[in-house]
Amino acid sequence: MAEDEGKRIEELSKRIGNLEESVKDVTRPYSEIVGQLSQFQDIVQKYFRLLDLYQRHGVISIDVILPEVKDPISKEIMRALMDRPGMNISQIIEDIRRRKGSAARRIVSARLDSMVAKGVLVVETGKKSKSYKISESVVKKWSQVLGLSK
Repeated sequence: MAEDEGKRIEELSKRIGNLEESVKDVTRPYSEIVGQLSQFQDIVQKYFRLLDLYQRHGVISIDVILPEVKDPISKEIMRALMDRPGMNISQIIEDIRRRKGSAARRIVSARLDSMVAKGVLVVETGKKSKSYKISESVVKKWSQVLGLSK
């Protein structure tokens, strides 16, 4: 009789083990769904933050992100480099001329030097010319203001 009880206990232990594994298998997709819902919630919050910025300012502009960039030429340089990072001075001037109608090389060059000195832009020196791009600190600040990173 003790032997039968031992077998029954062993059999019940195996069944309980199998049942526990089955429950884990069944609940695994639900935990994945909870994780995905959390990510979706984060995205929705960021989207509403963008809408709020757009509603308050009418546009998500450079003024919102970098209030220290005040003059129109510097703003146009930032717009150009946001659209196409890695441009040289001639390409930047051409882009500004397309948007605004005119741009003096001397003034654009001075603004580029000033923005590099302030850490807003980074200059990359190549074999023939320099190219400019927006600094990582500005990209990080932009992401933080828009709520895309913490």
